[in-house]
Amino acid sequence: MGDLISDSGSLSCGLDLSAAGLIRVVCPFDAVTQAQLRRIRPRGSWMGPSRGWEFPLAAAAALIQGFGTRFPVTPQLQQWLDWCHHPLPPLPPHRDLVAAADLTMALRDGRRPLPHQRSGARWLLARRGAVLADEMGLGKTLTALLAARAMVRCAELRVMVVAPVGLHAHWRREAETVDLQPELVSWARLPAELPPAGTLLVVDEAHFAQSLQANRTAALLRLARHPRLRAIWMLTGTPMKNGRPAQLYPLLAAMDHPIARDQRQFEERYCQGHWREQRGQRRWQASGATQLEELRRLTRPLILHRRKAQVLELPPKQRREHPIALSDAESLGFDHRIDLLVDDFRRRALKGEVRSDAEPLAVLTALRRVAAEFKLPAAETLVRTLLQAGEAVVLFSGFVEPLQLLQQRLGGALLTGRQRPVERQQAVDCFQQGGEDLLLATFGTGALGFTLHRARHVVLLERPWTPGDVAQAEDRCHRLGMEDEVLTCHWLQLGPADQLVDGLVASKAERIEILLGPRRLTLERQSLPLMVRRCLQVA
Repeated sequence: MGDLISDSGSLSCGLDLSAAGLIRVVCPFDAVTQAQLRRIRPRGSWMGPSRGWEFPLAAAAALIQGFGTRFPVTPQLQQWLDWCHHPLPPLPPHRDLVAAADLTMALRDGRRPLPHQRSGARWLLARRGAVLADEMGLGKTLTALLAARAMVRCAELRVMVVAPVGLHAHWRREAETVDLQPELVSWARLPAELPPAGTLLVVDEAHFAQSLQANRTAALLRLARHPRLRAIWMLTGTPMKNGRPAQLYPLLAAMDHPIARDQRQFEERYCQGHWREQRGQRRWQASGATQLEELRRLTRPLILHRRKAQVLELPPKQRREHPIALSDAESLGFDHRIDLLVDDFRRRALKGEVRSDAEPLAVLTALRRVAAEFKLPAAETLVRTLLQAGEAVVLFSGFVEPLQLLQQRLGGALLTGRQRPVERQQAVDCFQQGGEDLLLATFGTGALGFTLHRARHVVLLERPWTPGDVAQAEDRCHRLGMEDEVLTCHWLQLGPADQLVDGLVASKAERIEILLGPRRLTLERQSLPLMVRRCLQVA
């Protein structure tokens, strides 16, 4: 091991495991060795001089044969290779798993699984890697737990659930109804290893792993590639939140989908991947979307996406836009606030504190933040009218300060990321149990996993950038448990900034519809920089 680890503690030469569960090959640069590594199949990726090469575990035999006598192997990688040589026994056939699921039996709390939950559990039991992408509010938690219970009854394994800390109490309550005791871990504390006996991994809010640059994505992929993983089922109502196939890639990689075994090839085919000169450097860009019909066809067997209208008789959801006009005095104040923010940005750009080419987006962000404050009188009037009519209301915003101002004027419960998980749950319980008729929530907190079906009116002070976040917010209230009443979503709209964002949401939603929806659509592409410039010209 003396040649393997440098004085700084990092790998200097050898074969090791990467943070994402790939075989990492690090060695001093040598043209002959580089050429040999390029010929290894399945092929690897060159990650740069400091990180070396990364290969899938399937390339282990070729790497050991070609380099095992030259490069030492870390004990961690050797343990994984030993497990690969001694795999766990196969799981029982699908019919035995379904029989053990007892899908028609009542739960401990008296509920009976709904037909779509029973069919969803059977679908999961037929797959060792899958994405359950039902719309929010269809009970994905119980669906996954029903299938997990069958696996536990038929094989020696444990169930590990990855979920945000704020949802652990919900998972415990649902698990008790099926007599299951899963191990709950948070996204911030994913383990590096799994026990030898085998693990079923259930991943809630799987869209948390939509960026390959995030440490939590690498940690999840490491678990997904672990030799002792029995199956991985990922739950998310928004598998492609921003309408970009690049966000779907980590989930496909976690399932070991064939099209995700070569990242560069995937990005070239489905993400318009290309090299681009940016500030004197060549950078790889892969943020586009193409060949969506083909991607839909190839991923459909492993992604189950059902809508409420398909499986439930829920009352409909309708959206109402509320255009807001400012008085002359308010318009002067609005323009003055924007001018101050733009002048401050340009001053910081001259000092080199921020990038000068980011001005359009900086101005747009300033427009949205200031607009949220100028919409408060209209929001207060709308909410007060609904409350006086005896309605329960949830209001969402991306900014905490407007919510605090509204709470001072209207009262209600506040739900933000600045609160501890127990305080968030207390706010939700207070609203759901009728202690308060108004809940004021940020998108990042209130739209995550909470059930708010008591509300019949959702007010969006402004919209997030992604249709997935919009849907997450609205569908906190449009879900199982509603009575036979229509859910109304109120969109407050002030000026070109809101119109731009709402246009972007609609454009991105079309991409998602092509991949997951039942209908075939034609995508009309829109350039974000062009839309921003148009917005600023109008403003």
